[in-house]
Amino acid sequence: MIAFHVRARRGAFSLDFGTRSPTRALAVEGPSGAGKTTLLLALAGLTPATSARLQIDDQVIVDTDASLSPPTHRRRIGFIFQDARLFPHLTVADNLAFGARYAPHPMAVEAALDLVDLAGFGRRWPRSLSGGEARRVAIARALCMDPRILFLDEPFAGLDAGRRDALTPYLKRLRDETTIPLILVSHDPRDIAALAQDRVSLREGRGAIIA
Repeated sequence: MIAFHVRARRGAFSLDFGTRSPTRALAVEGPSGAGKTTLLLALAGLTPATSARLQIDDQVIVDTDASLSPPTHRRRIGFIFQDARLFPHLTVADNLAFGARYAPHPMAVEAALDLVDLAGFGRRWPRSLSGGEARRVAIARALCMDPRILFLDEPFAGLDAGRRDALTPYLKRLRDETTIPLILVSHDPRDIAALAQDRVSLREGRGAIIA
């Protein structure tokens, strides 16, 4: 079960949105500007929020109203951004190790790379990776931190059809072969059909009925 509620404001934009799903792979769908990325950033502690609450099964991860608001690096939320956001001055292995610094039970770097079929890539530099390989390294980095939940922010953004098709099996493996719940945000119905078990709609910072 995944449940959350966020209230946040960025300039003139106001977000007040929450939902509960019995599944472990939830999609939040909506057009650009609906507040999808703001939602994830607020839950992860990467942007200020008036209030934020995130619960997985019986465990409350964040609840600012109850002063249960650990710092960002203690929330153990694996965040896979629209772009890979790898550190260019670190090798692939060092990028993964950086993500594992605060994990109580980090996944081994080589094990994480093997999960995304990049065994032996540890000594490579980000500049030598294709776009699809960089996304897979970002997935492995998120896994290394022993996350309680994974956030996927438009994970196929900017990829052509071939790279999208190549990346999809790894995200499905992540959903099916680990016990980590995930929240996917996307405006693309292909993403939602491929990965989500349930979906909710977000429009202009508020929930909307799905037709």
